Amino acid sequence: MPVLQKIIIQDFRNIALQEVTFSPNINCIWGGNGEGKTNLLDAIYYLSMTKSGIHTADKFNFRHGCKAFAISGQYKMEEGPDCRFSIQVTDGADKKVKKDDKLYQRISEHIGTLPVVMVSPSDTELVSESGEERRKFVNSFLSQTDRKYLSDMLQYNRLLAQRNRLLKQESPDEELLDAFDASMAGPARDIAAAREAFAARMQPVVNRYYEAISGGKEKVSISYKTDLKDEDFPALMLRHRERDRISRYTVAGIHRDDFLFSMEGFPIRRCGSQGQQKSFLAALKFAQYEIMKNSCGFPPILLLDDLFDKLDMERAGNMLQMVAGNDFGQIFLSDTDKARTEALVDSITSDRAYFKAAAGTFTKIDGEL
Repeated sequence: MPVLQKIIIQDFRNIALQEVTFSPNINCIWGGNGEGKTNLLDAIYYLSMTKSGIHTADKFNFRHGCKAFAISGQYKMEEGPDCRFSIQVTDGADKKVKKDDKLYQRISEHIGTLPVVMVSPSDTELVSESGEERRKFVNSFLSQTDRKYLSDMLQYNRLLAQRNRLLKQESPDEELLDAFDASMAGPARDIAAAREAFAARMQPVVNRYYEAISGGKEKVSISYKTDLKDEDFPALMLRHRERDRISRYTVAGIHRDDFLFSMEGFPIRRCGSQGQQKSFLAALKFAQYEIMKNSCGFPPILLLDDLFDKLDMERAGNMLQMVAGNDFGQIFLSDTDKARTEALVDSITSDRAYFKAAAGTFTKIDGEL
C-alpha cells in the first residue's frame, strides 16, 4: 500500500513552507481551531485526488497574497521503488501533476494511484445540502476504484458542457441536440448502473458500521434515485427539451441524480439528531474505506479531521473500539482535545507520531503531547 513518508507544502492556505515526516502507522495532529490541522490533511488529500476535499475552486487554496501553491510527497509504494508525486497550481495556468518529475499527460491517469478516504466536519453537507454534494462523494469514491466510471464521467461531463453551450444559442440546432443525446446515452447508462451497484454494495456495510457506532439503536439505509430507472436517456432528454431551451441548460440527466439517506424509513436530514447524523456520516466513510480496501487489495490512507466533534461519549467510545479492531493502514488524525487524542492513539498502537499545529507550522513531539 502507498505510505506517505514525507510531504512538502508551499503557500497552501495558511501553510507558508513546511516539510513534515510521518509515521507509517498513526499520525496525530493536535492544535486549536484555525491553526492548520485541516489544511495539512487536505494537502494530503490533494496529492491523491488533485483537488481539495473542501474547496471546489483553487482560488480558495492560495495562501493570502500568493498566486500559486505546490505540494509534493514521497511515498513508499506497495510494489517497486519509492515514488515522488507533486502538484503545482498557478493562477491562470494549467495544473501540473507529476510522478517522479515526469508530467502526466492527463491528470485523470493519477486518480486511484494513491487511494484516500477523508472524514471531516464538512461531511455534514452530505446530509444537509443538495444532491450535488452526494454525487460528488460517490464520484470521488468510484473514480478511485473504477477506471471505466472515471472515463465515463469525463466523457459525459465534456458532452454536457458542449450541450449546455449549444442551448445558450438563440435557436439551438435540433439535430445537433439529438446527436449530443445519442452520444451521452452510453456513458449515462453505464454511470447509472455503477451508481445503482454502489448503493446496493454500500447498504449492508453502512448499516453494519452504524450499528457498531450507535449501539444498534437505529437502522439506516441508502438508495439511488435516477430518472433512468423508468426511461432511457434519449427519451428523457427529448421530454425535457422545451424546458432546456427555456432554461438554456440541461435540466435532466445523471448529473441530477441523488442518493437518499434514511433512518427507520425517514430522511435522516429531517429525523436524525446531530449525533445520529454524525454517526451515519462516519459509518458511510468507514464503509467507503472497507470497500476501497477490498477493491484495491490494500487499505487507503485514512484522514480523520475532528472526527469526534458532536459525538456523544457512548458513540465516541464505540468508534474507538471499531478503529482499534480493524486492519487499518496509515492514519492521520486531527483533534482539538489533546487528552482525548492521546487516549485514542495510545489505545491503538505505540507506533505513532504526534504533531502540534500552530499558525500553519507543525512541530513533531517526542513522547506524550
